[in-house]
Amino acid sequence: MAKKLRYKRQADFLGTDGVMTGSRILTGLILVAALGAVSACGRKADLDTPYQAAIDARKEAERANEPVPPEPQPPVKDKPFILDPLL
Repeated sequence: MAKKLRYKRQADFLGTDGVMTGSRILTGLILVAALGAVSACGRKADLDTPYQAAIDARKEAERANEPVPPEPQPPVKDKPFILDPLL
């Protein structure tokens, strides 16, 4: 026979009458909706390399007549690694 679990304070897990109340269900739905909205935030575009981001920042500063950041150094050529073909 299955053993029935007993909690010292069942009202802590359920409502005072032993069932979930409407306010608890509503709170849960609001939390799920908020998590869904927050998880959808972000930039929907390709990622910029640090070099490309520095070039864009430099161009934007020139257009806005602000102090121009230093010229970015182009990235060094990527050296192949022995495990690269696995990726």
